[in-house]
Amino acid sequence: MIRLGIDQTGEPIFQQKRVDMLLGLDFALLSAKGKITHAAVVTGDSDFTPAFQMGKNEGISVWLFHGPRSSRRDGRATYAAELRVEADERVEIDADFASRVRRQ
Repeated sequence: MIRLGIDQTGEPIFQQKRVDMLLGLDFALLSAKGKITHAAVVTGDSDFTPAFQMGKNEGISVWLFHGPRSSRRDGRATYAAELRVEADERVEIDADFASRVRRQ
């Protein structure tokens, strides 16, 4: 989402940019054409579930990189459960992960 400004009541105005759909289409097309064998996706959004399913049907290995299992604020998961189910591999992005990938 992008912030477009503020409405008359002072509330922010946001607009979707269709990024999820565009990424999902790329994922599906590359999978179906055999252009990729693996996909690493950083998300928590359930909108990617159909793309994961199609990719797996096309034989690619899907890696889900996601936030912590629960947020500190409300204790809810930071990713959709169906994504976790569909992924072949799951990697939690936490402080330990960040320290391993941080450039020296």
